[in-house]
Amino acid sequence: MSSAPIADLSYRGYDGTLESPRHRWWVIARMLILLTFKKRSFWVLAFLAGLGFYFTTLVLYIFESMASGPFGGTAQEFFSQIRWKNNFVTCFGWMQMFLLFITLLAGAGSIANDNRANALLVYLSKPCRKGDYLFGKWAGIAILVGGVALAQFTLFYLYCLMSYRTYGFLSQDPWLYPKLVFLAAVTGSIYASLMVGVSSLFRQGSVAGATFAGLYFITYFFTTVIEGIRVFQTMDRRGSMPMLDGLYYASIDGICYGLGKAILGSDGRPIFQPPNQRLPVVPIPSGLLLALAALIVCGLFVWMAWKRIRAVEVVA
Repeated sequence: MSSAPIADLSYRGYDGTLESPRHRWWVIARMLILLTFKKRSFWVLAFLAGLGFYFTTLVLYIFESMASGPFGGTAQEFFSQIRWKNNFVTCFGWMQMFLLFITLLAGAGSIANDNRANALLVYLSKPCRKGDYLFGKWAGIAILVGGVALAQFTLFYLYCLMSYRTYGFLSQDPWLYPKLVFLAAVTGSIYASLMVGVSSLFRQGSVAGATFAGLYFITYFFTTVIEGIRVFQTMDRRGSMPMLDGLYYASIDGICYGLGKAILGSDGRPIFQPPNQRLPVVPIPSGLLLALAALIVCGLFVWMAWKRIRAVEVVA
């Protein structure tokens, strides 16, 4: 038996140009996106993510139909009280759970399964920098999650633009759509940052997905308790506590929802709730503080992924 050392066939000693392929990260991101597109469950979840918008569309259509009938006065009063961006914030909150499932579907195994298959040695020896690999995985998840959110925003926005311009839809906030694009990008970035960090810690996509889902629901349960306390205080006419208002956004769902409120400038008051009615609506958070918290948390998870991503060494 030969005792010759195992040859290192990787490209770790390569000193040539790294410009080909030109966009290495996009090759990785595109593959993740295409693999997710092949899953029927993705399209089902993408459709279900818009349930809030579909329901709101039905309500608006019913009231618009009433405008020319005997209940025309009630319908006119209803439309006169609508703040259109509130509808987007409310439906965006309902969308969060489905964005979670899309994140799990697309990203739970994005790095974990590569760890299990020892595929990082292949990826990082093409030559492909670690930054290309990580950014490609991150971008693939961010594009999928943000794209679903933006698609639902766009469909509802176009419907309202064509149907309710006479009710002040466009005049209330002419910059609403650019804000929605920005919100979709921020949401995709947050979910992608957290998912790549969790996925990099494991060698099984199912374990990474269960961990991320557990983190989501534990923090969601905490903020639900905070919301219950706020409702009790409001019903007891004790008023709200600023600390509770801040803790309400201390979850994955809450960070995205709070940033949605701050970006759109809306407290997310439900469509059926008149502005002068006293119900426990959590006020708009400080966009700067919430953005800073999101950057710190997302930066921590991306850093974790960066430290965990490394090729398997070849031992001579």
